[in-house]
Amino acid sequence: MIRPVSLMCGRRAVIAGGLALVASRSLARLPGAEGLVAGTYEHEGGKGLYPISRSGGGDWTVGPPIPLIDNVSFGAWSPRFGLLYLLNESDHGGLLVYDRNYRLRAAVPTRGWGPCHTALSPDQSAIAVANYSSGSVALWRLDKTTGLPQAEAQLAQHEGRGPNSARQAGPHAHWVGFSRNARWLHSVDLGADAIFAHAYSADMQKLGDMRIAYRAQPGSGPRHLARHPRLPIAYLVAELANTLTVLREYEDGNFRDIAVTSTLPAGFGGASAAAHIALNADGTRLYISNRGHNSIAVFAIELNGAARLIQHIDSGGDWPRFFLLTNDHREILVANERSGMIACFSLDRDGRLKADPRIVPVPGVVFLGSLHTLD
Repeated sequence: MIRPVSLMCGRRAVIAGGLALVASRSLARLPGAEGLVAGTYEHEGGKGLYPISRSGGGDWTVGPPIPLIDNVSFGAWSPRFGLLYLLNESDHGGLLVYDRNYRLRAAVPTRGWGPCHTALSPDQSAIAVANYSSGSVALWRLDKTTGLPQAEAQLAQHEGRGPNSARQAGPHAHWVGFSRNARWLHSVDLGADAIFAHAYSADMQKLGDMRIAYRAQPGSGPRHLARHPRLPIAYLVAELANTLTVLREYEDGNFRDIAVTSTLPAGFGGASAAAHIALNADGTRLYISNRGHNSIAVFAIELNGAARLIQHIDSGGDWPRFFLLTNDHREILVANERSGMIACFSLDRDGRLKADPRIVPVPGVVFLGSLHTLD
């Protein structure tokens, strides 16, 4: 059984929104994503998993919620198996596996508290989960035929703490992702101010030794990482410091920082917490959401991977926890958690967001994903 979640770490519950990488492609930027799902939090008014489709006129339409699939904040879609892996973040949450028709195929505990992020390995033979509250990472081998988790998850426990006693009294794993060479599983830890590198055997689907691959600025609270699609460059967003760090990634699993910049406009002195980060498909634009400042920051990515701020724009609502890029339609859909709606922004040709987004009400929305693939 999953141990009940009891920690309240600077938010209403120990839950976080976002999306996982699938076979080197992110659900957050799949072209042709006409059928979407929206995960919601029950304590914010959500009633389950909401299907979203595009109408004949091009607008997004929300269908009735599926009430039994509740408190979903992260998910990963497997083209190989046609399965949707979702994280349920209630007190007794876990990893839930559904088919295309939302039939439950498996439900397994994550061996930790507050699971908040999940990622499939490049060949989709394994799946990893970050347990926020207990600061650990779980890994399952997936059945080669069915894609279902096999046996009990392997567990790797983080250690460490930061100077922010309210948020960093212990480790808080917040993101997981596999390296391109499939030799490493990286995990970003907000509480320990670190990126951990777990040696990974792609043949055995097992974790090996763990070490710190990068030490972030003390108290910065690193949250999520996004890899450039071509360059050996990664981008780390820090929730507590509201910063973007450009990192060089090495074959040995380590990172080195190149530059650090704020995700907030100069002169802003209010409270804010950076959240989601994503690149467009060709790696020329990077987007970050700021909760509190309630904005999307847009960065131009130079040929060498450097990031240059080109826009701040209002997120269209309160507390933009997550956003999804739909490249074919040049849109960004922003999940504003506290105002219970999705703001649908059109993109200019230069990647900036256009003002006056279309609004789609979805109570408690924190997650947006696609069931469509590139094949």
